[in-house]
Amino acid sequence: MSAVIEIEGLRKTFHGPYRSRQVAVDGFDLLVGRGEIHGFLGPNGSGKTTTLRALLGLVRADAGRMRLFGEDVPHRSAAVAGRVGAIVETPQFFGNFTGHRTLRLLALAGGVPTRRVDEVLDQVGLRGRGDDEVKGYSLGMRQRLAVASALLKEPELLILDEPANGLDPAGIREMRDLMRDLAAAGATVLLSSHILGEIQLICDHVTIISRGRRVAAGPVEGVLAGHDQHEWRVGVPEQGRAAELLRRAGLPVDEYAEHLVVGGVSDVGELSRLLGEQGLWVRELVPLRPDLESVFLELTDDGAERPELVDEPAPADAGEGRLIDLDVTVGDDPEARA
Repeated sequence: MSAVIEIEGLRKTFHGPYRSRQVAVDGFDLLVGRGEIHGFLGPNGSGKTTTLRALLGLVRADAGRMRLFGEDVPHRSAAVAGRVGAIVETPQFFGNFTGHRTLRLLALAGGVPTRRVDEVLDQVGLRGRGDDEVKGYSLGMRQRLAVASALLKEPELLILDEPANGLDPAGIREMRDLMRDLAAAGATVLLSSHILGEIQLICDHVTIISRGRRVAAGPVEGVLAGHDQHEWRVGVPEQGRAAELLRRAGLPVDEYAEHLVVGGVSDVGELSRLLGEQGLWVRELVPLRPDLESVFLELTDDGAERPELVDEPAPADAGEGRLIDLDVTVGDDPEARA
């Protein structure tokens, strides 16, 4: 599968207090294949949004290499501009414009046929509210409008930062279905979200960033399998005797009021046989598999991010880059404040 996004050794620092430098991204790598729905996860302050901004040319990286569709960016951004749509952080719109007018102006500015306005409003579930002023929109409706703006050019790559922000459960499900429809039609989606259950449901692959560094990457099931402790919940009479028997067999056991949790079980049949031979007949035997939330918290130290401050001179080319001509909707970046 060919790569749509390639990031190698990305590094970005910002000015900190007392002439220090705040390391936001530190040697980060990311690979997203064509047609994937790829989850990009990290706690607040981990460097996630800074990475997206660097990829889109909104900040200038200090070091590293980035490519979109095989083209080096930001130097060759013009070659891929029409193929990428993105929203980064909380979207900002003119409150006294209607949703329809907002998208129409964006379409005209981007050379997109205005017929796309009604199409994208329908895609994101705003067709009936397109003539309402944006200042009357809820947070979830503004988020839908931002996604609609990113879809105007029918992009091959869609980069979405917290697209479900402010959506109710029905809206989250609609957004999930939209992402799946886009991927089925051949688009690639890079999806950043704190709703880890949704990421596990919808994404093929996942990359987790913590303290500016990649801490996990790969197919979702593979990442989860790498943290599987082979634990089972066991319901059995005479729990105390059963626990002692299993410990003598070399298995770690935790005792709870109604069940045991037994780890390191490579052969569940052997576990059942061991208990049954002692007259301890199993009435409950349930595998305990890790979910994305538990793995995420383990890898990111419960999200306790502490950006590193280092005393070093600013690189000669450090600073903010120009806004490249991509279909990008942006808001404030708290990671970029120093």
